[in-house]
Amino acid sequence: MLLQRLHWLISVCELIVGEQFDFLMVTLRKELNTMSTPYRKLQLVKDDPWLEPVAMDVWNRYRRYRDRLHAIEDQFGSLMTFSSAHNYFGIHFDKKRKGWVYREWAPRARDLFLFGDFNQWQRYTHRLENIGNGVWELFLPKEMYEDRFVHQSRVKVLVHGENGWYERIPVYIRRVVQDTETRDFSGQLWFPPAPFQWIGDHYSPKSIQELFIYEAHVGMSGETPEVTSYDEFTRSVLPRIKAAGYNAIQLMALAEHPYYGSFGYHVSNYFAPTSRFGTPEDLKNLIFTAHQMGIAVIMDVVHSHTVKNYNEGLNDFDGSDGLYTHSGPRGDHPHWGSRCFDYGKTEVLQFLLSNLRYWMQEFHIDGFRFDGVTSMLYFHHGYISSDSWNQHTYFTDGVEWDAQVYLQLANRLVHALKPGAITIAEDVSGMPGISRPLKEGGLGFDYRLAMGLPDFWIHLLETQRDEDWDMGAMWGALTNRKWDHPTVAYAESHDQALVGDKTIAFRLMDKEMYSSMDRDNSNAVVVRGVALHKMIRLITLALGGEAWLNFMGNEFGHPEWIDFPREGNNWSYWYARRQWSLVDNPDLKYQFLGRFDQAMIDLARAYNLQNAPYPKLLNIDQTNQTLIFERAGLIFVFNWHPVNSIPNYQFFVPEPGDYKLALSSDDWQFGGYQRQDSNLLYPAVPANDGGGTISVYNTNRTVSVYVKHN
Repeated sequence: MLLQRLHWLISVCELIVGEQFDFLMVTLRKELNTMSTPYRKLQLVKDDPWLEPVAMDVWNRYRRYRDRLHAIEDQFGSLMTFSSAHNYFGIHFDKKRKGWVYREWAPRARDLFLFGDFNQWQRYTHRLENIGNGVWELFLPKEMYEDRFVHQSRVKVLVHGENGWYERIPVYIRRVVQDTETRDFSGQLWFPPAPFQWIGDHYSPKSIQELFIYEAHVGMSGETPEVTSYDEFTRSVLPRIKAAGYNAIQLMALAEHPYYGSFGYHVSNYFAPTSRFGTPEDLKNLIFTAHQMGIAVIMDVVHSHTVKNYNEGLNDFDGSDGLYTHSGPRGDHPHWGSRCFDYGKTEVLQFLLSNLRYWMQEFHIDGFRFDGVTSMLYFHHGYISSDSWNQHTYFTDGVEWDAQVYLQLANRLVHALKPGAITIAEDVSGMPGISRPLKEGGLGFDYRLAMGLPDFWIHLLETQRDEDWDMGAMWGALTNRKWDHPTVAYAESHDQALVGDKTIAFRLMDKEMYSSMDRDNSNAVVVRGVALHKMIRLITLALGGEAWLNFMGNEFGHPEWIDFPREGNNWSYWYARRQWSLVDNPDLKYQFLGRFDQAMIDLARAYNLQNAPYPKLLNIDQTNQTLIFERAGLIFVFNWHPVNSIPNYQFFVPEPGDYKLALSSDDWQFGGYQRQDSNLLYPAVPANDGGGTISVYNTNRTVSVYVKHN
């Protein structure tokens, strides 16, 4: 009890005195925390000798999480109760009081007024009452307001603070709309007369054995140059995703964001599904339909920062410098032009955790891809030189402990709410334990994104001739990771599709994609590009992780970048769309890439590739630029050489016996030349060491996958 009171006193002091005492408060917290739980070596350290020098720091990371969890449980009863702020704040109908209650947390505000359609936008008629602990409340009796306070009517809140008077949007509002003429955003009451019914939604992400993620943006998922709706995505895109073999979609830009071109990464209203794509009921139907197809829905959630906007968003909501964010310079993200959350505040923790719970319970979301985790983990936001990372940068110098505690609590909550839920960390720093269980000293994510893999391919394609590609370096880059940290592999994501960067297909074929993709065209640039596109994706899937991610359209080599409407392109939607007609056209080569993508996923699923242990390197032949390895009983032969095709190419396999061709990128159906006979059996002659030697036709710029024939 004494420790809890001291922690509470520190929180109060931080709120009162501000930034200048941060160091003192952090130091005091650290000393107090060491009193709470006895040390023990965690499994994360036992498994990694490199962490021995920081074993106590790893323990302290775990202890901070446990102490914060226990403090929450002592004060609120449980983490579940703590994460229910969305059921208290915002606008709700109180059946007992027979009316609507609006509550807002704004401790330093002087006055708050609710106004909108219900009172003809009179700004000062409906004042909220300060009921203590920084909470303001307004009650609207049903008998007086049932004809005015209605579904789809618009509202705002007028906040009088230290910085003056500002029209804001209620923080916990469930829907935000933009006026088509003024471009002004307002909150919108959402009391649908026929709420969506989840009857028959029995889907569980526990059913997923191997994870194949299709990263998608609803608004730009259609072919016409306009904003695509939830309904259009449900009708037209979901069937494509299902047919392609993917069992999860990762939806971007779901939470409301004032600037469309931000890709949804500058969130303003965390509890409001963006109205650009339709209604909340439309989104629920999308998710329900995905579940009926056996597809999990992962939300790309942005809790790493928030918009600076005053007319929308959280920034200085009560008129003070801070509130949901840090005050002073620490509250400004120096690279993103946004604001940084203060994860040490109880109310901020409650807001963010409640937000996760809201999306899971209200929309049946199956998990989250946490954006910008690297930025959250460190005060420097990850912007240090690549050779600066060591044990101390991970665990002492510049570490944002409050953010790490939040992420640990978030993972605990998400997995408690839905067994089998999927959490993914976008972290480029390589934080030890990020995708290890909480009890082992990790942060509790199910996966981390292998963000170094796209960088490897970009560097290779941009700086080296095909003839100079180093097979050993390729193997090292694709396997250089902690294999006890589950990882999502990908060759490219939305990041590489944006203006200013290039997709793999565009790096390989560039302008030739506009003129030479007809199926009978033998353009050398395109022939090379199609061949390497297939090989790059399959080797990344086979070696890079325990899950796979693809961005919408990249599976068939979408030829154009993404550029959202802006002043620089005359507010055009031309590049904010996906040209599905290209892959559907039987006269174009895009179909070959799409078929191969489906085939490689089918292969991976059939042989449980993603769950297989560490691959075995069988052969590196730099002369012929051939890389051979085994994983999940599959023998992968990658011949990257521009011209060398070798008949009777011999190499070692782990077991003797007959082998058959399970997949070849050189097949006709994938735009190849069918130089290998898929009907042949390839005998592996027994070797002295227990394995065998096999002989195949090793064709250039081809990946061939062999499996033992029963």
